[in-house]
Amino acid sequence: MTGVAFVCVQNAGRSQMATAFAERERADRGMESVEIVTGGTDPADRVHEEVVEVMAGHDFDLSDRTPREITHEELQDCDYVITMGCSAEDVCPATWAGENRDWGLDDPDGRDLDAVRAIRDEIEARVADLFDELAD
Repeated sequence: MTGVAFVCVQNAGRSQMATAFAERERADRGMESVEIVTGGTDPADRVHEEVVEVMAGHDFDLSDRTPREITHEELQDCDYVITMGCSAEDVCPATWAGENRDWGLDDPDGRDLDAVRAIRDEIEARVADLFDELAD
């Protein structure tokens, strides 16, 4: 089992998009051994409206997803902790055994739809690259 965590502060934009793309990659590639978790350190009440809208354009319905807090225990079980433009120290001051990668992505909250689409497309490409790596 390989554990991957997608983490951002509010768990309402970047990490939700990454999780949706990762779930699709896992299913399309038959990689059921990849466990995916997502969360934030200060979760929002709901996924950002602009994120829901641009993901709907890629046949994802994120309107029913609820941001949640990531736990230390979840991070401990992950081989990869992918942060979305916030440092690992911001996400969790404790350490974990897995590798941390910060994708340095802009926060889509309040951005215009073209900017959110660009962030979405960057996330989609990075998730595909990650799954290429996991498949090796």
